Amino acid sequence: MYQGVIMAGFGGQGVVSGGILMTYGGMVDGKHVTFFPAYGAEMRGGTANCSVVISSEEIASPIVAFPDTILVMNEPSLTKFEPTVKSGGLLFLNTSLVESRSDRSDLETIEVPANDIAAELGNVKCANMVMIGAYMKKTGAVDLDIIKDSIGKVYVRANEAILKMNSAAIDRGAALIN
Repeated sequence: MYQGVIMAGFGGQGVVSGGILMTYGGMVDGKHVTFFPAYGAEMRGGTANCSVVISSEEIASPIVAFPDTILVMNEPSLTKFEPTVKSGGLLFLNTSLVESRSDRSDLETIEVPANDIAAELGNVKCANMVMIGAYMKKTGAVDLDIIKDSIGKVYVRANEAILKMNSAAIDRGAALIN
């Protein structure tokens, strides 16, 4: 099993912290993992993305030039990363903020209204967790229970209410996948 994934959006959407959660969860799940963040000129509001590799085998490089999957949180990220996805790959779109759709017939697109679901849960900042829940359920890259159990280990400053909301967001994202 090898999953090269890029999560991309703008600063403040939890793209990098979501990558950290996926990486930590992968380690707990006994996988080989790498994490490589990238930021734009500004942190909050600028572009942000991260590459995560989750594999049952050793990983040669943390760079994901041609991902198996992209998690797209905003419109500019679709434009930038959609052409790089391997044929047969997965494209997760945050349909709350991304109006465009891929023209590629060789990708499977999974539409996730991440911001809308996060707002229903009480805080739009957990949209990244909705997306991660959908991704983990679809791919099985890391066990969902391990991801949820890892939230408190990764976000050590979060209070109990925030931890519960993030766990609920993961469940809601996973529930979108049949």
